[in-house]
Amino acid sequence: MIENDIFKALADPTRCAIFEKLASGSMNASALRQGIEISQPAMSQHLSVLRNAKLVREERQGRFVNYEVDPDGLALIAGWLAKYRAYWPARIDALKVLLRDMDQ
Repeated sequence: MIENDIFKALADPTRCAIFEKLASGSMNASALRQGIEISQPAMSQHLSVLRNAKLVREERQGRFVNYEVDPDGLALIAGWLAKYRAYWPARIDALKVLLRDMDQ
């Protein structure tokens, strides 16, 4: 189930920071490492996990590789959330009623 891979990938603080940096635009691995204290091999491993989770894609330009957020991965997250969107408003309304009744 790809959703599990997505959430596992984003559960890591370093990968989450990398993903957030890529949300501002495409970058190469060296630019991504700026401000994040990890080695180049560690960055490569994190990018591999993000690519496998379909959150990041790479584009080769000559000998350089740029990484960017993969919209298909974001669509998977949005689809997963949509399944529960209809469920939560009713539950939250029921919780409000319960809390109001408890206060009285």
